[in-house]
Amino acid sequence: MNPDLTPKLFSLWRAGIPREQLRKDVVSGVVVGIVALPLAIAFAIASGVPPDKGLVTAIVAGSFISAFGGSRVQIAGPTGAFIVIVYGIVQQHGIEGLIVATFMAGAML
Repeated sequence: MNPDLTPKLFSLWRAGIPREQLRKDVVSGVVVGIVALPLAIAFAIASGVPPDKGLVTAIVAGSFISAFGGSRVQIAGPTGAFIVIVYGIVQQHGIEGLIVATFMAGAML
């Protein structure tokens, strides 16, 4: 596999992570989770979907981005600007339409 295309998490596992760095990463992850989960609930409510959908999305998306993100210093996650777009899609097409729109956007990227 081309090393430039290998997700950073896998290359770090191969190289080994020092114990002190791993401890810092775990503490950072807990702090980010404490901030991200209420934010995900707020985004879900503002988008017109049930809060539990926001929690599930935050957990699944956060895990996926952590495992397959392209950089150790990458910051990824939802922003407030998406609420307007997501709300419009949910109101017109429902949650199923939002799922389809998400997959279509991912395919285009």
